[in-house]
Amino acid sequence: MIKISGSAIAKVDRGDAKYAELLAIHKRLASKDSTIWGAEAQAEAAIRLNWIDLPESSRDLLLSLDAICAKHRDKKNVILCGMGGSSLGPEVIAQSFNKNLFVLDSTDPAYVAHALDCDLTSTVVVVSSKSGSTIETASQRALFESAFTSAGLAPQDHIVIVTDPQSPLDKQSRAAGFSVINADPHVGGRFSVLSAFGLVPAALIDVDASVLLDNASETKRSFLDNPEAVIDIAYVLSFVAGQYISFTDEDSAMPGLSDWVEQLIAESTGKNQVGRLPIVIEKHATSEDVFSIAYAGEADLVVEADLASQFIIWEWVTALIGAALKIDPFNQPNVTEAKEQTSALLSEWSGQLPEFTPDSTDGDVEIFGLGSSLDEALKIFIQSVPRDGYIAVMAYLDRNNDARISQIRELLSRKANRPVTFGWGPRFLHSTGQFHKGGQQNGGFLQITGDCLTDIEIPGQDFGFKTLVAAQALGDGKALASRKYPLIRFNCKNRSAGIDQILEALSKI
Repeated sequence: MIKISGSAIAKVDRGDAKYAELLAIHKRLASKDSTIWGAEAQAEAAIRLNWIDLPESSRDLLLSLDAICAKHRDKKNVILCGMGGSSLGPEVIAQSFNKNLFVLDSTDPAYVAHALDCDLTSTVVVVSSKSGSTIETASQRALFESAFTSAGLAPQDHIVIVTDPQSPLDKQSRAAGFSVINADPHVGGRFSVLSAFGLVPAALIDVDASVLLDNASETKRSFLDNPEAVIDIAYVLSFVAGQYISFTDEDSAMPGLSDWVEQLIAESTGKNQVGRLPIVIEKHATSEDVFSIAYAGEADLVVEADLASQFIIWEWVTALIGAALKIDPFNQPNVTEAKEQTSALLSEWSGQLPEFTPDSTDGDVEIFGLGSSLDEALKIFIQSVPRDGYIAVMAYLDRNNDARISQIRELLSRKANRPVTFGWGPRFLHSTGQFHKGGQQNGGFLQITGDCLTDIEIPGQDFGFKTLVAAQALGDGKALASRKYPLIRFNCKNRSAGIDQILEALSKI
């Protein structure tokens, strides 16, 4: 079920023609009307609306989930290889139910090494990809197949594939004897948490998928019968909140939900320069003077519901926002730019990571951009960001050992007096990366990279993860630079010392 509260409710004008239009769209959405988002979006929408049925249709997966769990009941470690919608949903499920799931959604060698640091004999790896062509997931799959083989284990006994039927990955995996569970091909990645992409890893970590589906189905029925709550939320986000909306998990018992919502809203609405940019914040009381949303406690808008209900609520609301903003919420036209730039660099480098000469160096930090010191570079960068703009920090680092760098988000927001998002690279490329290029063109971008002490080879490729993560960072940098956005990169020659130095410099300016 769903309960909403907060001061923003008073700003909802249910007599407004825009509210009536949202209500009409809601009814059309319930019947899966693919014309809602306009003629240009209809072809895509026509094959992306089955997420509406997932709370009921995914019950067809329950027998397959039972079989997979029985096959791997002796496995203690569950690793998920996936990006974006294939990983953020399972991660919040695991964290909310206090289950162990290692989510490998990075190409940083230091982070990849954590995934390999386990007893492979008691490990099951879920490889999730709609097509199998995503470079991160394809590389991780090859890595684990090789690792199991080298350990004298049959990969088919330790790897589960989740993909669309008849995809290249589906055909290859079935031919090689792997266990495969197909997802509904008429569901886009970021709307797929209640499909096989979310439920397979959930089941393997002993979360009851049927309970998730029951909760989502019950809540869907409730807002189909009485749509006021979802219409109110969509109205507020479309016509009251503005470009920036902060989200916090604090007090909700659903850690990671805001990261999932961030991807859903940013990638769905960040187009035609009219999007909504979620700002994931740590606590209710922050320096951001932007519209606030929480799932408990106090905020401009508080949306209370269990986890599975939150999934279907926000998917529904996002589809309504897309209609209100007149954008197609189901495509991601700018995500491919970074991928193409990455491929071009990998081809250009021919498997050998080149040496890069910084514009200046300050202690353990190389500066690629203006400024002869960190203090000066930060000041110049902040001043270059529009007053009504935002800053995106993109850290291509190890989100375990280098987690301290995430402190930069709140610190930079206070110093710059602007909304600041923080994303781990390359996973944000499948999330806010679309907004960076397709949303309002008022962002400033701070990339943080780090030298890798070791590399990990990618079987079948002439480059390793060290080269891949560098190509992804610099490739996205090229895509951003082509738009003349404020852009700077700090590279930590020594990661720990460099992170300390960046945070200290920022605290002093």
